[in-house]
Amino acid sequence: MTFHPQPRPGEARPWAFPAPERGTLDNGLTVLRCHRPGQQVVAVEIILDAPLEAEPAGLDGVATIMARALSEGTDKHSAEEFAAELERCGATLDAHADHPAVRVSLEVPVSRLGKALGLLAEALRAPAFADSEVDRLVRNRLDEIPHEQANPQRRAAKELSKQLFPASLRASRPRQGTEETVARIDSAAVRAFYEAHVRPSTATVVVVGDLAGTDLDAVLADTLGGWTGSAAVAHPMTPITADDTGRVVIVDRPGAVQTQLLIGRIGPDRHDRVWPAQVLGTYCLGGTLTSRLDRVLREEKGYTYGVRSFGQVLRSTAAGTGAAMLAISGSVDTPNTGPALDDLWKVLRTLAEGGLTDAERDVAVQNLVGVAPLKFETAAAVAGTLADQVEQELPDDFQAQLYARLAETGTVEATSAVVSAFPVDRLVTVLVGDASQIAEPVRALGIGEVTVVTN
Repeated sequence: MTFHPQPRPGEARPWAFPAPERGTLDNGLTVLRCHRPGQQVVAVEIILDAPLEAEPAGLDGVATIMARALSEGTDKHSAEEFAAELERCGATLDAHADHPAVRVSLEVPVSRLGKALGLLAEALRAPAFADSEVDRLVRNRLDEIPHEQANPQRRAAKELSKQLFPASLRASRPRQGTEETVARIDSAAVRAFYEAHVRPSTATVVVVGDLAGTDLDAVLADTLGGWTGSAAVAHPMTPITADDTGRVVIVDRPGAVQTQLLIGRIGPDRHDRVWPAQVLGTYCLGGTLTSRLDRVLREEKGYTYGVRSFGQVLRSTAAGTGAAMLAISGSVDTPNTGPALDDLWKVLRTLAEGGLTDAERDVAVQNLVGVAPLKFETAAAVAGTLADQVEQELPDDFQAQLYARLAETGTVEATSAVVSAFPVDRLVTVLVGDASQIAEPVRALGIGEVTVVTN
């Protein structure tokens, strides 16, 4: 019997997050391109300067309806025809609105990139916004809202935003609007928002994939290059303020067998020098199954299937007026809500008193930095991250530099950052659960004034 030679591993090669090339089309559209050999499915991201803060008063949700309506028919194709043309290209097109911008995402085989970009350009240049389609999207959104209210995680997130931010700030209200505001949206409102904010001069396109053999300049000129619009300056952003006075808000769900926990406050955005250390420290606290929170609440006490801590950028600006949400999230069984919160606060106090260990720091660095080549295997992952950097006004090499800084961050620095991120007396705690069972045990903990809401 003849055996094939045993495969031997190749020499490890250094990895770095891909660096894009920048350019600008004649119509003012900024272009970031990134050649990724072997990625035959190209990912395209369009960032439109149409932030939620720009929505007219009383029309929260119009940015979301506009984003969804972009692919629901154009001046050349009905909604059904447009969907059929995308399908013939083997392409997927999606769009959503968030606090910083509206994002449009396209994935398509590189052999059909020109055709798909033509459809994308058509959707951006001349969306139909037909009354019937907008009305249907409004009805769909109104149908979604009760389901979101019934979802404990979504309900907790909504309440935390309401508690943290002043009512005048757009961040205090649901990103996709309320039943009252969405019901007011019609095709005229959608078109007015589109005409006010969607134009190439304030937009950026990111293209990632195997671009060898593709004349991307020509393809872009023939497609997105034909998109025109008036010149405009970027929309100014209002500084984010918040009240993180320590307190507890219980959203009453009579009979609930579990309590959803969401504990948070705001912190610095990604421009702040503390960000890498904060990422590392937060990961040690609750980023994985071996983190401190899981070791106590899951492994030792059995209160939960898992508790996570994280930092989520709300808005990031070069001027430093942005902010991130720093939060701890999970769920516990109703009878153990009080004991679980007590132990969670003990974890935070122990962390502040004794700090992280070198072993915790080393494992976190290995997990965060070591997984990067796998995390960015696909063109979509790279394009999404590059688009995030554009949206958050970060330099093109931010992600590459972040991994270098994570590897350089010491245990003391990571400890200081995570302790500052989660001070025990400056946390707003939202609990979605049965108030009749959990209110008194939580009051007894003394972690803040307890309020019960029923809506």
